[in-house]
Amino acid sequence: MSPAEIEIQRLYRERPRNHFFIWSAAFLLTLMISSWFIGDFHISGFLSERHLTNLSRFLGELVPHPLQGQPFSLTVALGWAGELLLEKGLAATGVTLAISVAAIVLAGSLGALFSLPAARNFMASEPFVASLSESRPGWGLLWTAAMWGTRAFLIFARAIPEYLWAFLFLAILGPTAVPAVLALALHNLGILGKLGAEVVENTERSGLSALRGLGASRLQISLAGIFPLAYSRFLLFFFYRWETCVREATVLGMLGIVSLGYWIQDARARNHYDEMFFLVLLGAFLVLIGDLISALAREIIRRYS
Repeated sequence: MSPAEIEIQRLYRERPRNHFFIWSAAFLLTLMISSWFIGDFHISGFLSERHLTNLSRFLGELVPHPLQGQPFSLTVALGWAGELLLEKGLAATGVTLAISVAAIVLAGSLGALFSLPAARNFMASEPFVASLSESRPGWGLLWTAAMWGTRAFLIFARAIPEYLWAFLFLAILGPTAVPAVLALALHNLGILGKLGAEVVENTERSGLSALRGLGASRLQISLAGIFPLAYSRFLLFFFYRWETCVREATVLGMLGIVSLGYWIQDARARNHYDEMFFLVLLGAFLVLIGDLISALAREIIRRYS
């Protein structure tokens, strides 16, 4: 064995060992194994003859109906896709996109508003000025109560999934696009409000402290200090959540709102798997476009903010 190999082995034996990582990996492995048994998961028969037959039949039904049992023809396939796109796809895609945009604008506006009273440094008795934190002790409890009340509301809003919010709003408002907009907006309000509060709490405080020391009010600090410093990071979260809204607006259509999800569920109920697959691909394309727009917007924000 060469001296270099001996030195490598010595360094390997003397390497620092991260016991936290080792125990964390062991804990995750134990948790995974326990979940498998507690959840009573089974994979026996997953690739049985019956399942493989069902898979083969399903894949065959994904072929456009005019081509099932026929030689493939690009002209026939494009004609079928164009007819389905004009009949259902374009209108449903437009509704899906409109729901996502309306929901995220509403959620972003309210999230930015609620992020301020949810931030601990903003809701201090004397915001951003530690030396004055005890100057008005009588108001400290009120500001703290308001902060925790706002945080509790944001937790409640995001704790209930969009699907359940939409189900509740549908029972009240009926099967229109409004319940979907409100459901997505309320859930994302809780998320954006939480993230916005963290942005405010992590904002450089020296300038904000100087404004408060000069006698600026909370509103003035917000407009002249917090907004210029935090808006770029908040916009990053805004566009990221818009991507989620595009996806969820499709899913919420399965509750009866005429978006892509509605026609996907309709095709599934009628066993028209070729139409269902086409509409799923259309939804995936919409999400892809939304993702590209979001990524471009985030890159512009990072570059010029």
